[in-house]
Amino acid sequence: MQYDYFERIDPERHDAFLSLYQAVKEHLPEGFMEHEGPYGINFSVPLETYPQGYHCDPKQPLPFITLAAQKSHLALYHMGVYAQKDLLDWFTTAYQEQYKRKPDMGKSCIRMKKYNDLPLELIGTLCSKMTPEAWIACYEAAFRSGGGNK
Repeated sequence: MQYDYFERIDPERHDAFLSLYQAVKEHLPEGFMEHEGPYGINFSVPLETYPQGYHCDPKQPLPFITLAAQKSHLALYHMGVYAQKDLLDWFTTAYQEQYKRKPDMGKSCIRMKKYNDLPLELIGTLCSKMTPEAWIACYEAAFRSGGGNK
């Protein structure tokens, strides 16, 4: 797909962002919808699959992954690593084994500053680990029930 967002990315990071986008798109299980948002490219559970929608705005599809080109890095916001400790532990361990350093992360954000050394294979594997149905179950357990996120 071609999005206006792609055109707003500075040329230095454009190709790296497209590579990251392709890694996510190629490995994400069937059933997520892809759409452009004001801050990046989103992959969500469509309202047809999960009519309850996002708790912050039930008219919006349930967000799962957002890709963004920030001022100083590329970012992959993956709600699964925020909501599921086992997935977070797997990712951080695999990243450290492969790159010999800790990943630069926030609660759901994986920040990538080395555009010529993106962990594309690892990102692809991460994206393949959760189906829309599994994300819905995780989301309901972690967020809808009022429970903690880890």
